[in-house]
Amino acid sequence: MAEPSIVFLMYHELELPGRATVQSDPGYMRYVLGECDFRTQMQFLKQQSWRGMSVGEALTFPKQPGVAVTFDDGCETDFLAAASILEQTGFGGTFYVTSGFLGHPGYMSHSQLRELAALGFEIGCHSMTHAYLPDLDDAGLHNEIAEAKLRLEQTTGRAVEHFSCPGGRYDTRVVEVARSSGYLSVATSRIQANGISTDPFALGRVAILRGTDLQRFSQICRGQGLWRLRARDTLLRAARRVLGHSVYDQVRSDLLRRNAAH
Repeated sequence: MAEPSIVFLMYHELELPGRATVQSDPGYMRYVLGECDFRTQMQFLKQQSWRGMSVGEALTFPKQPGVAVTFDDGCETDFLAAASILEQTGFGGTFYVTSGFLGHPGYMSHSQLRELAALGFEIGCHSMTHAYLPDLDDAGLHNEIAEAKLRLEQTTGRAVEHFSCPGGRYDTRVVEVARSSGYLSVATSRIQANGISTDPFALGRVAILRGTDLQRFSQICRGQGLWRLRARDTLLRAARRVLGHSVYDQVRSDLLRRNAAH
């Protein structure tokens, strides 16, 4: 009998009417959902008697069906829209914040982050500057992982126990620094559901992309068809290893821009 598992959903910025997004590049916009789409998804889960959870709660693997709801980057729409939608549905969630982006245009201010934490939402760390961690030396890793954690804890007055890797990119050095810095988990972009036997320092997540309909959303939450997404992701990871991070990102950006133009 297969062990119970939970899908960790990955969100980014939400699009609000009349409000510009942090970036407009096609590669970024494919991860941006409309506020109404996120609301519809959370209401759908509520109607199905599922629960939206923080990472910390999900890692206890409660019996009630549910998903972990995570947001990366720390965009201001986490505070302006996502938090209220989660509150309305009675859900929890984890907001992985890029420490060095606090106070920048389009991102949460320090006071908004404090208020978000005071509302009871779990605050995780998404590095200091959103750097690709495997490319860094030891000092750089310490800054992006350990110092970023301390900065968030100083702002919120609360422990920051969970880390997510920018771009999902990590290696054994990243895990070692995260573990020694006091984190309890590391979230990647590996496409898989997580079970009791999953290494908490290699958690999988599934990005919810712009245009995901409710049928596909339901399948993702149930862990159905993830192998298809995983197969595609394996090919992309292989291309990234061959090309390197910077060249891969440029090629990907160019292709997405051309597709958007057509």
